[in-house]
Order: sequence, then C-alpha cells, then structure tokens
Amino acid sequence: MIQDNLVCKACGSTTFVQGDMSNGYANLMPLDKKFSFGSPLLFTFCKKCGEVASIKVKNTDKF
Repeated sequence: MIQDNLVCKACGSTTFVQGDMSNGYANLMPLDKKFSFGSPLLFTFCKKCGEVASIKVKNTDKF
C-alpha cells in the first residue's frame, strides 16, 4: 500500500509507485536456510525522479 503522505526528499513530488524485484537472482535469501528461495523485494519510489522511499521484504515468512 502506498502512503498518501509521502513527499520525495529529492524533488518534493508526492506521486509514488511500487515495483518489485522478483526474478530468481534478485530475491533476498535467508543466511541460515540453504534450500529457501527467499523473497522478492518491494520498492516504493518517486514516479517523477526515481528516488527510492522504501524497500520491503515481500514474504517475511520465508525467513
């Protein structure tokens, strides 16, 4: 969910979008589970300039 009160630190815009990094090579992997596929990362970023406001782990149950 995108927060309505976000203001970009770089350009002052209030328009944010989300995207995920979810191919097999970009997943965040747990250190102690050798056979886990990990979880994609979810990015919230400014639509105007691309400044990243938030990075979240999409599936925390994988850890």
